[in-house]
Amino acid sequence: MRKNKLYESPQDVPAQFSEPEMLYAVRQNKIDTAYLTSLKEVSGLKDETLSISLNMNIKTFRSYKMTPLPMKPHLQEHVFAMLSLYRHGINVFGSHGKFNDWMEKPNFFFDNDKPVNFLTTISGIKYLDNRLTAIEYGDNV
Repeated sequence: MRKNKLYESPQDVPAQFSEPEMLYAVRQNKIDTAYLTSLKEVSGLKDETLSISLNMNIKTFRSYKMTPLPMKPHLQEHVFAMLSLYRHGINVFGSHGKFNDWMEKPNFFFDNDKPVNFLTTISGIKYLDNRLTAIEYGDNV
């Protein structure tokens, strides 16, 4: 774990992270609703898609966007992981539009499901991130 690595703003979230880095960020309680707003901006996803991905109803999601509210650790972790994934995906594909196109198409490596449907769990996000790394190294994903 990187000591004293603080994520003072959503822009500090790396395109790839280790589990200890995410754990440290969540334990330091640095992930707040500003990160949720940044996730919306970086991903270009609609509120409905983001709320489903974060396992919350749309009303709760919009409440988080409107007012600074404390987030529970599991939500902090999920937002951190998704923000990092989108940074990685944009780096690989060149834009959030191209990355979202890839996320919305059924894919053999995802049992012919859409990759976006894997955003509801941390393990799904890790799998997506691993597939992005495979693409970086020339795998046809």
